[in-house]
Amino acid sequence: MTQTTFGRRRAASDTTEREELMEGLRQTRNLLNCAYSQFNTYSDPDLVEACVYEINALQSRYAYYVRQMKRLDARKEGRL
Repeated sequence: MTQTTFGRRRAASDTTEREELMEGLRQTRNLLNCAYSQFNTYSDPDLVEACVYEINALQSRYAYYVRQMKRLDARKEGRL
């Protein structure tokens, strides 16, 4: 019986984690779109350079969320 309870808690935890990761992906995608828009708008070299750094940072964050989603999916498949 303890195993079942633990499994349910783990499944609920995985669902919550998945929702949080999906929200992070959505927010990061929106921020990336804004950063690309600014990049396309600015003509000052310093502002363009700042946009490039911001875009690179956001791409790294997005890649992190994708890796975490894959890790979560692999953990879920391993349990099945």
